[in-house]
Amino acid sequence: MMGLLSEVLQTTERISQIVRAVKSYTYLDQAPLLEVDVHEGLENTLIIMQHKLKKGVTVKRDYSPNLPRIEAYASELNQVWTNIIDNAIDAMNGRGEIKIRTYEEDQRVVVEITDNGPGIPEEIQPRIFEPFFTTKAPGHGTGLGLHISHDIIANRHHGQLLVESKPAETTFKVILPKQITGENKHE
Repeated sequence: MMGLLSEVLQTTERISQIVRAVKSYTYLDQAPLLEVDVHEGLENTLIIMQHKLKKGVTVKRDYSPNLPRIEAYASELNQVWTNIIDNAIDAMNGRGEIKIRTYEEDQRVVVEITDNGPGIPEEIQPRIFEPFFTTKAPGHGTGLGLHISHDIIANRHHGQLLVESKPAETTFKVILPKQITGENKHE
């Protein structure tokens, strides 16, 4: 009986952790443009994706201890983390390692998400941000995730989304300005 009670308490705590993460992840009750802690967004994304990660994916974090907060559309940024991490898990068939590294460079915040999957063949790398382009089997992807992610980073945040890939190592590099300047804001 005590074992069952303990399990119920653990499950309840896990549910409340997910609810907190979802609320924070979606920023439901807040203004669209916020001062964002990038690490918090990444962590909330990892909590929400835990069901896919726990099957065999380890996550290594190399977070800059003094990463500045940035002005961003928080829930859209979380959508980018979700798309990139989800693709990495799929590419590795649910088994492997994802490294997330953050640092500041040239007054910008950089997030690198690297997986040790098979890599993206060189000949298709130029096309991965095109709408409806997918390497997944029919019914397993829309081909919109990376296109939308690129749009969010480039057009909404005036940053860059880059990819470098070779066998056993694919890195998506997100470069974000600390502030979206006045004339560039899309409310």
